[in-house]
Amino acid sequence: MARIDRLTVYPVKGLDGTDLEEATVLEGGTLSYDREFALFDADGEVVNGKRTPRIHELSTDFDPDTRELVVETPDDDTRRFDLESDTDRGRAESWFGDYFDEELTLERDRSLGFVDRREMGPSVISTASLREVASWFDGMSVDGARRRLRANVEISDVPAFWEDRIVGEDAPALEAGDVRLEGVTPCGRCVVPARDPDTGDPLEEFQERFVEKRRETFPAWADADAFDHYYTLMIIARTPETDRGKRLRVDDSVAIEDE
Repeated sequence: MARIDRLTVYPVKGLDGTDLEEATVLEGGTLSYDREFALFDADGEVVNGKRTPRIHELSTDFDPDTRELVVETPDDDTRRFDLESDTDRGRAESWFGDYFDEELTLERDRSLGFVDRREMGPSVISTASLREVASWFDGMSVDGARRRLRANVEISDVPAFWEDRIVGEDAPALEAGDVRLEGVTPCGRCVVPARDPDTGDPLEEFQERFVEKRRETFPAWADADAFDHYYTLMIIARTPETDRGKRLRVDDSVAIEDE
């Protein structure tokens, strides 16, 4: 039976993910802690992996209970910031500003987070999709593919690209525990998946290889008209307002609506 195998959120946009045992669907439709914080420059532009590969050099961890962010640099400099504290958020702004050599502010959005598609919600992928993508590239592990693609909800015990069936005209929704996830759009990928998640080094001809293999393996159950191109993987979903405030949990069963 299909189930939620992993729930991952990205407390500071662009930095490493944090695995949770359960996550609440916020009033804005996203998951608790996901992109709750983001770094912005003086022009109001976000600092993320699309903007600078240097962000991959940082190793970060976040404790949802204490709101402590731990940041480790390549030269083993470790910093700790209590993101619940105004003082520590100021310290984090200064430290990240020095690291990226920019004037930065660390902003917070508790109800929605700084997700790219602000009218949508969690991203969904299957473990089998990650395994398939990893097989396309020499030396790429499943966890490496997972860190490159940065999904929120990972579903096990289904075939590769099973999630593609929930987008398109008359597509069904997913029922994950007691939370409904309605597919909105396939996720067109950017430069980030082509980079090593630890070093930021690009994998040569990543996009060309990805598109070639995605075309070859595109599933018969997917609505091709819902996909503008083959450089896509994972589905961006939304939750109806009636399901906001509910929780997704690891090991929750997942089913296609009406199957």
